Amino acid sequence: MDYPNDQAPGAPVRSGIPEHGRIPKYYAVKARIAALLEELGEGSVIPTERDLAERYDVARETVRQAVRDLVLEGRLRRRGRGTVVAGPKLAQPLSLASYTEGVRKQGRTPGRTLVTLDRFPCPDPLAAETGLTRGEPVWHLERVLLADDERVGLESTYVAVARVPRLDSDFDPDSSFYGYLAAQGIAFGDADERIETVLATPREALLIGTPPALPMLLIHRVSRDTEGRPLERVRSLYRGDRFSFTTRLQG
Repeated sequence: MDYPNDQAPGAPVRSGIPEHGRIPKYYAVKARIAALLEELGEGSVIPTERDLAERYDVARETVRQAVRDLVLEGRLRRRGRGTVVAGPKLAQPLSLASYTEGVRKQGRTPGRTLVTLDRFPCPDPLAAETGLTRGEPVWHLERVLLADDERVGLESTYVAVARVPRLDSDFDPDSSFYGYLAAQGIAFGDADERIETVLATPREALLIGTPPALPMLLIHRVSRDTEGRPLERVRSLYRGDRFSFTTRLQG
């Protein structure tokens, strides 16, 4: 098999073209629009469907499918009645670092909007997963995640009230929860983490401001302190078109 000399290491092999060489028309148009995006640059408005259909001599539905794919991949973004070239995805490290640290390292301004902060008796499933005691009071902290004031995710954190009894009065919901824990003298030891792809529920899509059909990256995390005691259970939902995750593997 021949590989083009200029093919990027992370690109699909042979640009995703099947060996039999028959390329779906929408995919060929998608590739040409993707090349156009490089010329236009981030934030530029792309031509209308009608203009693109005339430029590439295809039906508008073919252009629509190509553009839809590029939106789902995060290469394009809807803005008002137009579509613009999106910037690079946020590369969040898979580590016991906070969301705040990860976003700041990329030159973006992190933020959070409080959805709810309430307390309730720890239910059986949460107790079984975390090692907390069934019925003990736990906080539920839910916040929309922001990057440069753009809504990019939704985070739910469960933590025992006994660990942070004044969370409802001392904690600034727009700040880093990990920073708050550190200020209380609580240090992270280790965590179990699982990542999967999901579609947002209608409520989640409304809070994040995305279509329900947009793929999401869902991270489940159960953390413990340096003494091995349960610390937090987090459910973090990130926009698949705005995020990627990185980690370093060692043998």
